[in-house]
Amino acid sequence: MQSKLVGSMREAIRLAGLRSGMSVSFHHHLRNGDYTLNMVLEQIAEMGIRDLTLNASSIFDIHAPALEEHIRNHVVSRICTNYMSAGLGRRISEGLMEAPVEFRTHGGRPRDIALGVTPIDVAFVAAPTADCAGNCSGKYGPSACGSLGYAFPDAMYAKKVVVITDNLVDYPMQDWSIPEIYVDYVVQVPAIGNPGGIVSGTTKITRDPVGLVMAERAVQVIQNSGLLKDGFSFQTGAGGASLAAAKFLMDVMLKEKIQGSFASGGITGYLVDMLNAGCFRSLMDVQCFDLKAVESIRSNPAHQEISAMQYASPSAASAVVDRLDVVILGATEVDTDFNVNVHTDSNGSIMGGSGGHSDTAAGAKLSMIIAPLFRARLPIVTDRVSCISTPGRDVDVLVTQRGIAVNPKNAELRQRLKDAGLPVVDIHELKEIAERITGRPEKLPEGGRPVAKVIYRDGTQIDTIRCVASK
Repeated sequence: MQSKLVGSMREAIRLAGLRSGMSVSFHHHLRNGDYTLNMVLEQIAEMGIRDLTLNASSIFDIHAPALEEHIRNHVVSRICTNYMSAGLGRRISEGLMEAPVEFRTHGGRPRDIALGVTPIDVAFVAAPTADCAGNCSGKYGPSACGSLGYAFPDAMYAKKVVVITDNLVDYPMQDWSIPEIYVDYVVQVPAIGNPGGIVSGTTKITRDPVGLVMAERAVQVIQNSGLLKDGFSFQTGAGGASLAAAKFLMDVMLKEKIQGSFASGGITGYLVDMLNAGCFRSLMDVQCFDLKAVESIRSNPAHQEISAMQYASPSAASAVVDRLDVVILGATEVDTDFNVNVHTDSNGSIMGGSGGHSDTAAGAKLSMIIAPLFRARLPIVTDRVSCISTPGRDVDVLVTQRGIAVNPKNAELRQRLKDAGLPVVDIHELKEIAERITGRPEKLPEGGRPVAKVIYRDGTQIDTIRCVASK
């Protein structure tokens, strides 16, 4: 048979038939250590290909300078993503692109790829280890990043798939993640990324007393929710207070001899510790957040790799998020209707994205937001968030250092927490407390033209992000 191994990136792009006006995709498991997106787009630009749709599961600061240039030069004319860090986000918010960015969720992206809403012409899969046929994995090699969960829909549904690796092994490689049946071409390069850059910026337990108070209260909410029992399932983010909550939860589960069924999502070393201590029977991993998680998924069969579809797609026959008991999430803003913003900062500039936020909030029995009542003298609770990332109907509880607000739809939970002696307050009261300390913030000026669409996991648009003045 004809070899899939080609001699250069340029040759792979040519053989894949990429032309102007098509769509290309990338996954983000190397996070801020990724070299692949910049490497591929540089070659595409040199070949004179223009007006591409870039479908990247997330975009980080390492991509920002080069991607801004490719936008200005019309190599990239449209972006679909689930998350965008502040470097490029600020420039997009100032009107860099003509076409609005389309923000999806970690579950909505594979849904729309599978349904043909966002077709992919050529998928570029950064693979830390691969063989000449394209069997590949993220668990091994010098650039090991762990799970390749977000690359699965790209590989399965793209018209052409190019695997890019810096660790080519003999056929057949063992313990592959994505099999050769989906792969058209394989390119070996000196380096696909820096594995040190996969670490999320906030994968350490907070030492801030406010964060520790919130974490302790979050665990008290879980304890009194009626959900903490054998078979319990759980997800938390990589923020400092969320990780502190995981540590406190581990102490409770060990003391009360509770063994949960699974923890899921982006996996950190703290969840690995909980697995190894017997708090959970399994980890369901769509993305590793640190190198301890990478080592665990490589060596522990109970630490399982899952695709983005299995994790959160609403079009799949079933998904992990729908089996969650509790998820702990963060917020930039929360309004008095419990709507949550994780897309924009206090100036209205893009600095994030939903990721799995709204997927897990919709699926979990108890979705909990933990956030300080104010940051940098700005209150977190407001009359109306500047951007709806997760609708309030999917949020159950807001935990702050000054009190716990329960969504009025959950009268039973509110009563449980009050009976336990927890400081339950109305969310309007939290807003008033914050404003007494910080003052009432000025409203953001009316924005200009649309620069991004916020698309909910079912494909409906739930908000619009508008242009802000450049500084």
